[in-house]
Parts: sequence; C-alpha cells; structure tokens
Amino acid sequence: MMTRKHTTIIVVTLAGITLTGLAGCGSRQAPSTDRISLPIALTRSPDAPPPTEGPGDLTGANAPEATAPPSASGSPSANATGQGSGAGGSAPTVKPTVAKTQKWVKIFSGPSDKDITPNADKTKGSHTVELNAVENDQIGTYVTDGAGRTLYRFDNDTNKPSKSNCNGSCATAWPPLLIHSPGKIFPKGIDPQEIGYIERADHTCQVTINGWPVYYFIADAKPGDINGQGVNGKWFAISPDGAKTKAIPGFPLKTN
Repeated sequence: MMTRKHTTIIVVTLAGITLTGLAGCGSRQAPSTDRISLPIALTRSPDAPPPTEGPGDLTGANAPEATAPPSASGSPSANATGQGSGAGGSAPTVKPTVAKTQKWVKIFSGPSDKDITPNADKTKGSHTVELNAVENDQIGTYVTDGAGRTLYRFDNDTNKPSKSNCNGSCATAWPPLLIHSPGKIFPKGIDPQEIGYIERADHTCQVTINGWPVYYFIADAKPGDINGQGVNGKWFAISPDGAKTKAIPGFPLKTN
C-alpha cells in the first residue's frame, strides 16, 4: 500500500506594511504634515517690510512669460511645443522626446503636449513633474513647478555629490519636490541634461537641477509667492542652471 504525502501551503498576508526594498527610491509616501508648525527661526532686517507686504505674487497676469528655448530646427516662429506660424498656417504640435533617463525617471526635451495637473499638496509628490523657467525683474529667472509654485535651493546642500541636508523639521518647513516611480519630468526653459533626482534619507526621491535638490517653502501661499527668498541667508529661488537667484534689497530674511 502506497502512502501519499500532502503538502500544505500557507499564505500569509501582511497588511499595512510597506516593502521599501521592492521599488527602492520613491517607494515610501511622504509623512503627513497635518498640524505642523514652522520649526525655523525667521529674522528680518529692521528696514524690511512685514511678511504680508513681501514680494507676493511676482508672476501675476502682467508678468512676462518665460522665453522658451529655440526649436530643433532653429526656427524663431516655433514655440516650446512646436507650434508656430508660417506661410501654411500653424505648424503641427511636436511631442517632446525623451532626452535623458535616470533609472525609472524619464526626462523629456520640453514641456508636455498635454495638460498636467500638479499635486495640490506640496508634500506628496507626483509621478509627473513640470519645471518652468520664469522671468522676474527683481530676482532674475527662477524655476517653478507646473502650478507656478516657486522652487528653492539650500546652501547647506551639495551638488557634487548631490545630497540633501534638509531632513526632519527642516523638510517640514521646506518640503522637497518629490517624484514617484515610474516618473516623468517635463522642463520648459531648463536644459533636460541638468535635471535629475536623488534618494533622500527617508527613501523618497527629490528632483534636482544641476545636482542641487529643490524644495518648496511652506509659507508660500499661492503661485508666484517668493516669501522664502533669502531666508536665513541660505535659501534662494533656484535658477534654471541650479544657481542662486538675486536677493531682494530690504527683503531677505537672514541671521547673523
């Protein structure tokens, strides 16, 4: 008489556990920032105006639009999406191509040919990120996200190697611009070769420009606000090449 062996397979489901080792960078969701306070000391020069009278909306309806880079054909009549006027009327829309790939993030040659709605929550990040170069008479050309929100760089960070030194309470006041896997970045007025990302200490992924990690400022209430310009002498709106933009006389926030 033959004896049959039975194998029992037990499947265990682990609920509520994030396996960060599977997707690596970007697999964790940013922590909630409900009921937050600003854990930074903001000091203003005696002759500076109060925050409510700061730069405010510097990209209002009358602000000049950022100049788009020339098209591949060199035609001055073509705009950033490939649309232009000529003898035959408007040229067909040219879709951006992938200019650079960094692991699971594709960085395109120009702005998207489709409307993109950025995440309204600065702390959450997105799978698709827009970066736009914006002109301003006071500070020069700086970079915003697709919703017109100002992006900053931090002097305590490094770009070679690229590293963020703003974590914990610092990242509460200065939320990093996060991108999730699989990601796409569409720039306008920024060299796509200068764009990338780094993995942060919490295993999220932060967008970089020329190696400099970029951030929002929690006190910027609306698109165009640059209330973080010059905070503590270390935070400045980032330019398209990753450099610091100019300080605003009488407005920069700084410490001795």
